[in-house]
Amino acid sequence: MHRRIIVPSALAASLLLAIPASAADFQVGAPGIGDSYYPASGNGGYDVSHYDLRLKYQPATDLLEGTATILATTRQNLSRFNLDLGLKVSEVRVNGRVAKFATSGDHELEVTPAVPLEKNKPVSVVVRYAGKPSELKIGGWTAWHRTPDGGVAAQEPDSAVWWFPSNDHPLDKATFDVSVSVPDGTQAISNGVLQSQSSRLGWTRYNWRSNKPQATYLATLAVGKFDITTDKTANGLPVLNAYSKDLGDNAGSARASIERTTEVAEWLESVFGPYPFNSLGGYVPNVTSGYALETQTRPFYSPRQFANGANVSVVVHELAHQWYGDSVSVADWKDIWVNEGFARYSQWLWSEKEGEGTAQELADYVYQTRAADDPFWTVKPGDPGADDQFHIAVYDRGALALQALRNEIGDEDFFAILKGWPQENAYGNARVADFVKYAERVSGKPLAGLFDTWLYQPVKPSAPTAAEAGLAAAPQAAPTVRTAPGAKAVKPVQPKSWKKIAETNTVHEHDAH
Repeated sequence: MHRRIIVPSALAASLLLAIPASAADFQVGAPGIGDSYYPASGNGGYDVSHYDLRLKYQPATDLLEGTATILATTRQNLSRFNLDLGLKVSEVRVNGRVAKFATSGDHELEVTPAVPLEKNKPVSVVVRYAGKPSELKIGGWTAWHRTPDGGVAAQEPDSAVWWFPSNDHPLDKATFDVSVSVPDGTQAISNGVLQSQSSRLGWTRYNWRSNKPQATYLATLAVGKFDITTDKTANGLPVLNAYSKDLGDNAGSARASIERTTEVAEWLESVFGPYPFNSLGGYVPNVTSGYALETQTRPFYSPRQFANGANVSVVVHELAHQWYGDSVSVADWKDIWVNEGFARYSQWLWSEKEGEGTAQELADYVYQTRAADDPFWTVKPGDPGADDQFHIAVYDRGALALQALRNEIGDEDFFAILKGWPQENAYGNARVADFVKYAERVSGKPLAGLFDTWLYQPVKPSAPTAAEAGLAAAPQAAPTVRTAPGAKAVKPVQPKSWKKIAETNTVHEHDAH
């Protein structure tokens, strides 16, 4: 995915605003939630519990009109607070009363309520806004995909500012109602369950509900013309998949992959525990991007993911995120390993299940084929830095760490951890350190050293260290294995699943803008 750090021009100044003596107990909410990589993401002073978005979108012009009702609780005495939104605002009301508002930086909406807000009180905020999302550029790029028949919002680490006001950081998750009116003959896809659909005067309104806490970047909107398939799982969970009517040569392979969503989810339940949400599915719009994204309950897939034929491995990856990333979300973007390391390892487990290479063989192959001087080893999955947040090392080296853990504590404890972690932390947030402590508690073993070696040291672990972790130890200088002194170098055996897994390496890369 695209990485960015937005620092509004007024960020520092807004933190230093003087509070009038008459309002000494009320302060301005911070314009950032305190993330290590993205200091301007999110806002301080309140927690959102629910978003109600009532939208109207015209595909022909890309005009989006919206009224957002935000329900929140204050966490400090607030004289003013911020929301994140890039579109033009016409009115803001706080607790029913007209509020003053101003904008700063690229996406900060500064709201001053008519009456200061007391700590730990419920608050409602209504924002009326409109604009053309495709014309909104932040740092020279956009998270809004313009398609031949509509538009799509799907991006990481943020996409919300292109289509609704929010506290835009995973730390502040909320439930969602998304109601979208589009011209008849066009569909609107979002997260969760389609509650109702109605038509009037040439427009059709779709009402979607996501009833479990959801990070703002995991909210999605897709407007266009889709072929839609629906079904129910054996447990009665609604399944909805959607495919653009213009996927060209990728249409068959996309369907052959996404239609296995139910099968993959049922298998993942055996690994990670009960599916955590109210619906299941996926969608493939006619976009030119190449990535995929774990948008909650309904992952987004670019058609290019299926350019070389069906690839169930990418479905495994994005559905694994429903547990690791969506239900349990990062507390800080530096903790991205608790998302991506597990989603990649789920692909290795799927390969193991399908008889196309065990997780051990895939781990050995990664270790053997990455030479000691490969920059791959300089990236620390436990804290990769904003520029390398979605580097392949976070995925492959991150999965290596899990195989090392599995070898250290044994399958019984390892799979108990994979299943217990998302249940103990369901709908919350967590850090890498939290997982380490959890693994130590379940296994009864000290594991800080193991995780430090595989997640935090910017070098390739030595051959003896790898052997101790149960991984094949290849020579450090070259990606080959020598059977004896003077013998011809022999390449490591590539697991059968490797190519299909490698084709998903672009899942979180974004096209250049």
